[in-house]
Amino acid sequence: MNPVSQKVMKAWIALGTRFLPFADAATPDLPLSRLLRLSLFQVSVGMSLVLLVGTLNRVMIVELNVPASIVGVMISLPLIFAPFRALIGYRSDVHQSVLGWRRVPFLYKGTMVQFGGLAILPFALLVLSGGGEAGHAPVWIGQFAAALSFLLIGAGVHTTQTVGLALATDLAAPESRPKVVGLMYTMLLLGMIVAAFVYGALLAEFSPGRLIQVIQGAAVITIVLNAIAVWKQETRSSAAKARAQQQATTFRDSWNVYIKGDNAMRRLIAVGLGTMAFSMEDVLLEPFGGQVLHLSVGDTTKLTAALAVGGLFGFGLASRVLSRGADPFRMASYGALVGIPAFMAVILAAPFSSALLFGFGTLMIGFGAGLFGHGTLTATMNAAPKDQAGLALGAWGAVQASAAGIAIALGGILRDIVHALAPNTVLGPAAGYHFVYSLEIVLLFATLVAMIPLIRRPKGFAEADELLARPEIGLETETEKS
Repeated sequence: MNPVSQKVMKAWIALGTRFLPFADAATPDLPLSRLLRLSLFQVSVGMSLVLLVGTLNRVMIVELNVPASIVGVMISLPLIFAPFRALIGYRSDVHQSVLGWRRVPFLYKGTMVQFGGLAILPFALLVLSGGGEAGHAPVWIGQFAAALSFLLIGAGVHTTQTVGLALATDLAAPESRPKVVGLMYTMLLLGMIVAAFVYGALLAEFSPGRLIQVIQGAAVITIVLNAIAVWKQETRSSAAKARAQQQATTFRDSWNVYIKGDNAMRRLIAVGLGTMAFSMEDVLLEPFGGQVLHLSVGDTTKLTAALAVGGLFGFGLASRVLSRGADPFRMASYGALVGIPAFMAVILAAPFSSALLFGFGTLMIGFGAGLFGHGTLTATMNAAPKDQAGLALGAWGAVQASAAGIAIALGGILRDIVHALAPNTVLGPAAGYHFVYSLEIVLLFATLVAMIPLIRRPKGFAEADELLARPEIGLETETEKS
């Protein structure tokens, strides 16, 4: 290579490291290509989430005439498996594989369960649509099969995501973990965005047969992406197997050790409160835009993109700041602080009839949620003992998923109750929505209170406290006074 080419190559490498998102998360032991390949499991998770919560939600209610209450129950079924994420993480910590693996077997199990749910789902939809010979089966069989498929997909998603993040923790150096977290969740959001556009394009001319083809394609892509993601990621080590055998304890013993750790319970409470605060509006933003601000379907659909873009900016900024040694819980508190004016902007959008203010508030909600989620997950990864990374991340995921599910359901219920009790107030149809948004602001304040003891004091204040605590300082002060 001539000198000019060498200079151009060095400049390009420096430019890429500076401007490419998360490019500096790579290390000599964990190059960027390997890190991006590992993050593909998040893409498959994003595909499944969009399919369950977005595409099938609308198709089953509108095109297949399934009662909304039944669809709501089906969508909530994956949350049944969320509390088991801590157990899954623990099992991957102490797993005794003959091949010397801990994480990979669970990733494959989660992938196969996720694939099984996607494989059952087309036949369930065929029964519900009344097509072919399967259409003569009782409707309850189709509903039961659809519910089973939703449950299996959710179980696979929870297993894959928990163990995948634990594997990323094992591979990443402590100083690069904030950027690794940002990359993983950026890939999740990108997977959701791309999947939403692809599903929308493929189902533009809807038919039950086309929907079945899309689901079958998603099942195959899930297998392929997850297989590529875990290929040669975890080292086969007999030493790891022996260590797992020595450290194997019951889940209850391991949980008791973990929960007695420094501020472990307070960390989980803060995660739960903050997640509820940023999740309660998930099913209300689009109806609020249509019912209160009279926005079109196309305009309200853009809100999902606004939330995702805000989340991407939040993850990117948090990764950049946390990689410099900033306190993760301080970053999470900034996310909560951003969320308070963001929800106030959404509330004020109604009296001002401002779609621009509504869109800005939605964008900032995503931004605050990105800061909060990145901060709490990074803090969990950093605080996890070396032999309990899976358990710690599983506990974080269990609390986060359960709190989000409860908040989403509670938001819809509270909105309906307030709307029924106060139909003729000055706020009109906005009363129920405003009540929920105001409750989210209260939850954000509660989150800040819960996180205060978790935030590290700046280095200068800590050194001053240590200096003032020395007894010789007190003696010197008394001498000077005398």
